Amino acid sequence: MKAWALFGPGDLRPVVKKVPRPGPAEVLVKIEAVAICGTDLEILYNGLPAMIEGELPWGREHVIGHEYVGTVVEVGPTVDEFQVGDRVVAEIHAGCGRCERCRHGMYTSCLNYSYKAKGHRANGFTTDGAFAEYAVNHINTLYKLPDHIPFDEATLIVTAGTALYGIDVLGGFIAGQTMLVTGPGPIGLMAVACGKALGAEVILTGTRESRLALGRELGADHVINVRERDPVEAVREITGGLGVDLVMECSGAPNAVNEALHATKRGGRICLAAFSKEPVQLDAAYMVRNNIYMYGIRGEGNGAVRKAVALFAQGKLSGKPFITHRFKLDELPKAIETFEKRIGDAIKVVVTP
Repeated sequence: MKAWALFGPGDLRPVVKKVPRPGPAEVLVKIEAVAICGTDLEILYNGLPAMIEGELPWGREHVIGHEYVGTVVEVGPTVDEFQVGDRVVAEIHAGCGRCERCRHGMYTSCLNYSYKAKGHRANGFTTDGAFAEYAVNHINTLYKLPDHIPFDEATLIVTAGTALYGIDVLGGFIAGQTMLVTGPGPIGLMAVACGKALGAEVILTGTRESRLALGRELGADHVINVRERDPVEAVREITGGLGVDLVMECSGAPNAVNEALHATKRGGRICLAAFSKEPVQLDAAYMVRNNIYMYGIRGEGNGAVRKAVALFAQGKLSGKPFITHRFKLDELPKAIETFEKRIGDAIKVVVTP
């Protein structure tokens, strides 16, 4: 099969690999569409969070790409949960199934991360992903995709899963609450859509008017351009001086955590869903005095992708507004460049066979 493999930092090359065969509890998926994610760029240039047997992925012809959908073309021994022809969406993490975290459902925080011999796998991170024609998936990472959801739009289901996982740690049932979303990237914009689908009043902050405009289309009740207004003052004004109940921090900006703290109501909750490129300062005294809770999430855990599939199936969420560019697999370097440089204000770039 055709694939794109990592040879070193920034060194992604086309290769020909054997089509993998599924083992017990695995199926072979023909990739129908894969979206490029910011984490793919982190792996491409820095290696982490991809690891293989505890080491960086360089020189292993590792295939990245983790936001994908496809069709089951072969099932492994004992598999009766899926059959050939099933349309499926894949989440990233399967975990090992044996460590303390996995046994409590926290498979995105598996204690055996990267050790395939102990059963761990994370598609595109520790095992081959979807910048290829085929990929093998553990059945625990797959969900059946309804026929009426187009493959390309379904690549956003994993993004929605991440947003829903964040909402889950913030309390889950958020109808009637106020939620601030900072950073209108794909996860932030999807958090807006998820928040509205679940009944929250949503405030979105960011710097790019085009992204803020899309946030309005997705249901944001208020948008704030932080280049024009102080976000904390604006949020306090909107909420009558109290602050918001919940915050989804999706920007990774160094000042965003403290701004989130000061925009949060006493007793409120903050979820950090972005990777900061540098250590951030934290006003811990303010957090303690105001009894504010702060959480960090990794990926799309706690079965959140299943919930995302349901919301897509009901028409409450859609991937269509997010897709700005489409490329073929042979054009992957151009697709990555488009996403990385935000050519044409790229939000989600989807690659198909």
